[in-house]
Amino acid sequence: MHAFDILGDPVRRRILELLAGGERAAGEVGAVVQAEFGISQPAVSQHLRVLRDNGFATVRAQGTRRLYAVDAEPLREVDVWLDPYRRLWTRRLDALATELARDKRERRAAELTGDTNPTTKGTDRQ
Repeated sequence: MHAFDILGDPVRRRILELLAGGERAAGEVGAVVQAEFGISQPAVSQHLRVLRDNGFATVRAQGTRRLYAVDAEPLREVDVWLDPYRRLWTRRLDALATELARDKRERRAAELTGDTNPTTKGTDRQ
């Protein structure tokens, strides 16, 4: 399976989100996912298997428990693939941050001068 086939499923993405916080028991993951998605324990187990078989998760036995954790390597491959596209949205996000900062400065200045409508800055008021 391709990485985006794995990550395209919302249940598997949620499992990875849970595992990103640290190692978790299969039962713990199952309880959360079952409650959120209304799927059965065997369905959760199948999703964990897909993640494990495709390298997105590791599993280790601790007595009768199975502890799962994220394996970051396939995610690094996705990150590399996304890099050229990241440049496209980084510029836009930087521009948005600039506009938000400008708006915040204008609002603060308006508060100091008592202007109740900072959006009219630079326009003729009567």
